[in-house]
Parts: sequence; structure tokens; C-alpha cells
Amino acid sequence: MPDRRQFLAQLFTPVAAAAVATLDPRRAAAAAAVADDDRDPQASCDDEAYWFDVARAFTVDRSLVNLNNGGVSPSPAYVQEAMGRYLAYSNQAPTYTMWQVLEPERETVRARLARHFGCDAEEIALTRNASESLQICQLGFDLEPGDEVLTTTQDYPRMITTFLQRQRREGIVLKRFPIPVPAEDPAEVVRRFEAAITDRTRLILMCHMINLTGQILPVKEVVQMARRRGVPVVVDGAHSFAHFPFHHADLDCDYYATSLHKWLFAPHGTGMLYVRRDKIPGLWPMMAAPQAMDSDVRKFEEIGTHPAANYLAIAEALTFHQGIGPERKAARLRYLRDRWALRLLEHDRVRLHTSLDPRFSCGIATVEIEGVDAVDLAKHLWHRHRIIVVGIKHDDVQGIRVSPSVYTTVEEIDRFADAVEDVLRRGITL
Repeated sequence: MPDRRQFLAQLFTPVAAAAVATLDPRRAAAAAAVADDDRDPQASCDDEAYWFDVARAFTVDRSLVNLNNGGVSPSPAYVQEAMGRYLAYSNQAPTYTMWQVLEPERETVRARLARHFGCDAEEIALTRNASESLQICQLGFDLEPGDEVLTTTQDYPRMITTFLQRQRREGIVLKRFPIPVPAEDPAEVVRRFEAAITDRTRLILMCHMINLTGQILPVKEVVQMARRRGVPVVVDGAHSFAHFPFHHADLDCDYYATSLHKWLFAPHGTGMLYVRRDKIPGLWPMMAAPQAMDSDVRKFEEIGTHPAANYLAIAEALTFHQGIGPERKAARLRYLRDRWALRLLEHDRVRLHTSLDPRFSCGIATVEIEGVDAVDLAKHLWHRHRIIVVGIKHDDVQGIRVSPSVYTTVEEIDRFADAVEDVLRRGITL
């Protein structure tokens, strides 16, 4: 008598997966993932038949090439369908169906996210995005005039703005320092953080993956260094969660914030905040919560009336992510990045501002064409080729940020590379 795993393996053979795809293409990715569950992630990174099945789970517009999945990602069709079902049910009688029936089911989502991250469910809050999660932390610490908060010059603008508002309003001091681009020496990154700490430093904000370049930073080393100095560290994980494999133990952080509508492919407007359990009482919620909730992570969810559908459909997105497999997903994203990056690096005027070392990057990379304005290049790629990238002009880095996803085809990657090579030959037109 086969066990459940054997039964599923028999059920979702490649032939069965193809049959499921024929009946309903939106289920193809789940079938293919189960069928290939034991494959080496690297062995399947260029298996276009497999990734075609994954791509069919999405409802994306193929008349354009979306290479800005780092901003916000589309959700697979069955995540959208789940959200639609929950929303329709909510509207039958919201005070009952949404508040009394669906709202308690958030606890299952909380528990599953915690299990995936490797922490206690009582340390996870469900939020609307990484910015909300981070601002809970940035605004939740008691600070006095003259207290210093520390971050790099490459952290996300909205988070810089948050600290600048506290600086204007309360007299705190925001200190920023540069790090190398790319940063391939973790010890040097830690050294720069430590060198910037003073007796007035009360809080550090650092990225796990920098949005400008996709640079992965040594979070655990910085957290442990700062902990020895008595300085808490808030980790901006907006681009890292479900992008490449890691668990909380790999970070050892007390505060971690992320969006779920980026690399997890959850509904738009969903995020997650982790706060170590013994740190919850000392962090104020952004919106007021009763004193009885001081030690409850749910105090960070006290935002008034909010939808249940968006949050419950996170469960389907997590199942989709786990079905593909975090290692296989990361291998595919790196494969797509390397396909265009290595090709363009053959040209003398191309400068890649992202390390290709898997320790320091994954699917996001930023490339500069010497003599070509990055924003103008992004506009050109859209107007002439309907390719979406992000033009970046920053004091530390300039270029176009490219972030494909699991539904991106190699033909789309090659079209992007063709378009950039055409610019290298003939320049841009707007």
C-alpha cells in the first residue's frame, strides 16, 4: 500500500501533469512541481518544459516583457481565484462572514508563515507591505533628541523618509554611510556598520537585499555585532523573503519586515512582520492598541476594518512557492539573470553593479551602459520594445534594474538582451 508521498508521485507523473494542464492550465505548475519534487534544483533550472508549466499558472500579458518583478509581482491564477472566493463570501454578510468566519482563519496563515520562516507563530504579524512593517519598527522605538539612527546610503527611500520625519519632528539624528557596489567582502560591510556606531547610536536599519542592486548583505554578522554593542537592528527583507532560501536562524535578527506581494506572489497589499517574542512588549504599535495587548504580536495588526480575503489567499501563494521549491526557484532566477548578464558583459561599455556570486545576489541585477542615461534607457526599452525595467540614478549606482520571475521565458530574456545590444550599436530613441 503506497504512502501519501508515493501516492502523490504516482498521481502526478509527467503524463498526469500534462493531463491536468490540458484540463486546467492554471493547475499545471502544482502538478509539475509534485512530479519533479526530488530533482536537483540546478538540474531543472534550464528545463524549459518544466518552467513553461509553471508559467502557465500566471495570467500575465505576453504582449510586453515585465522585468520589474522586484516592484510588485503578479499572483498565480489560483491565488487570485482564492482571493475572489474569500471576497465573495465576505460580502454575503461581512459582520458575520468576514469577522466571525474568515478572520479567525488568519491564524492558520500566521502559523504557516512562521513555520516557513522558522519561528514561533506568536512572533508573526500580518501587515499590508514591507513599508508598514518597517515603519512599525522605525516609529515604535522611544527615541530622544540627539539619539542617532544608522543606515546605509542605499536603503529604501521610504524608510529614509520615515527617519527624516522623526529627525524634523523629534530632533533625532539620521546617519548614513556608503557600502561598496557590489559588496563581495562581508567583513568589510560589518566593519563599516561598526565604524559608524557611536555612543549615541540607538537603532540600526539594514537591508537583507538592497533594492537598488539585489545585493545580499551579511545580516547575521551585523546583528550579532550590534547586539554586543547594545544596538537593536531592524532588517528590511522586502526583496529577500521567498526570493532565495533562508530561515530566521540564518539571520538571528530581532526584527524582520517583508512584503509578500513580491517574491511570494501573494495578493497585492500583504506583508509580514517578525518581532522576537521578548521584544514585542518594548515596541509600540503604529496604530493604538489596548494595554492588554502589550505582549501580543497582534497589536501590530490593529488598523481598523481590513479585508480577510487578501490575507487568507497568502496560504495559496505559500503552497505555490513550496510546490516549486525555494532552492529550485532561486536556481531558476539566477539562471535567467546569468543568461542576460553574461551575454551583455561581453561588451566593453557594460558595467554590472551586482555580484554574480550566489552568496551575494539572486534574481535581481543592475546593469549600466556607459554613455547612456539609465532613465532614458528604461524609457527607450518600454517605448520601442515594451520591456519593463527600472531606471536607477543614485549617488552610489546608476543603471537599469532587471528582475525576472518564474514565469519569465528565455525568449523574453533574449529579447531584452537583443534590445540592449541594439542600443550599444545604435544608441537610444525616445
